[in-house]
Amino acid sequence: MSKTAAVILAAGRGTRMHSGRVKALHELGGVPLLLHVIRAVQGAGLGTPWVVLGYQADRVEEVLEKGQAQYVRQPEMHGTADAVFQVLHELPDDVENVLVLYADCPLVPEPLLTALVENHEDNRDAVTLVTTVMEDPTGYGRVVRDTNGGSIVAIVEEKSADPITRTIQEINTGIGIWRVRGLRQVLADLPYHGEEQYLTEAVDVLSRQGASISSLVWDNPEQVMGINTRRELARAEAVLREKTLNRLYDQGVTIVDPNTTYVDAEVEVGQDTVLYPMTFLKGHTKIGRECHIGPMTTVSNSRLGDGVIVDQSVVEQSVISSTARVGPFSHLRAGTFLDRDVKIGNFVELKNARVGIGSKAGHHSYLGDATLGGRVNIGAGTVIVNFDGVTKHQTFIGDEAFIGCNTNLVAPMEIGPGAYVAAGSTLTQNVPGDALAIARGRQENKLGWAKGKGK
Repeated sequence: MSKTAAVILAAGRGTRMHSGRVKALHELGGVPLLLHVIRAVQGAGLGTPWVVLGYQADRVEEVLEKGQAQYVRQPEMHGTADAVFQVLHELPDDVENVLVLYADCPLVPEPLLTALVENHEDNRDAVTLVTTVMEDPTGYGRVVRDTNGGSIVAIVEEKSADPITRTIQEINTGIGIWRVRGLRQVLADLPYHGEEQYLTEAVDVLSRQGASISSLVWDNPEQVMGINTRRELARAEAVLREKTLNRLYDQGVTIVDPNTTYVDAEVEVGQDTVLYPMTFLKGHTKIGRECHIGPMTTVSNSRLGDGVIVDQSVVEQSVISSTARVGPFSHLRAGTFLDRDVKIGNFVELKNARVGIGSKAGHHSYLGDATLGGRVNIGAGTVIVNFDGVTKHQTFIGDEAFIGCNTNLVAPMEIGPGAYVAAGSTLTQNVPGDALAIARGRQENKLGWAKGKGK
């Protein structure tokens, strides 16, 4: 089998997105558009792709992990033909075919790429294009075939098409595999349209030279749709979300209302977990078995063990161990770790906090930059005062400590195992183990004062 190199064109700005960010980095299912295409290439066994960068090239390289792609810069935005021409200078001599894809076609499936390469090898054509039939082909280049309706003779962009050509419903997806030798010979001489050269015009040139051009007609237009506008991005998001939810169904996950459940492409959910309405699972989140998530819950880039319950809460960059419970109306911020059987109740916020086995914070508390041992009780209204305006300070609470309601713990602070803190205290000193700490202002009762008030 001849050697094939995959090339992904990602140099364009994407002006119709009306964005300050390069189109290739807009996200679909929580993953940049470009990364979807890179993964399809790798999943099809085509190795590390070449990516042509232009607008915000440095930013693209920063987002992608090292080794995911080889990069080629397009110094000037002179169109798709020029972009491919830049790559041809870099390819090893033993590469015979170049598979061209686009960063804004993120739903392309691995089986399509595999079938395309196999068809191209079998037919030995100069180029094999991926086409599809759309009910509304507006905006796409039309596929023009010979009088017998067989071989492709040209790809006509919509703005250059006459009324008859515009009635053609078979469109060019932009995906195709080309023989390097023939492509190299025609690219430099393609005409300019303004400041751009179109790769599609190489089809017309090769056809007139007598080269054979074939196609793979893909029967699912959604999988090869291009994204040029925010509306198209939203349509692609809906397609990917349905695919993701179907994956979860097949893995034994219950989704009570799929119309209001949003799960990013990389999220993993265990068997017999239930997702309730208005649940958002984002990023690299991984959820265990037999959990109950939602309703009205967001979990981002977090890991949850088996049997976890999160109700009407927000969890970000945190770890929740098995059989812990969170919510309703709680917020776990970055760096939070809950051990087994922890209970975090309503209106509790944690940040960079580690909570030991069986500990509880039931109501209206803030625990920041803290380490709590096992079986600690945090009373309602407890605040760890961790920030002095310059530095975040740590608090350590030992096993089986009891923190009374409406308590301020002014960090840095250490409360020993088994210690009690009386309700209403503001502590500024450490508390030894098994001690009782009371830090209140002295109460004074003025007898008869209320009765005589106002006289």
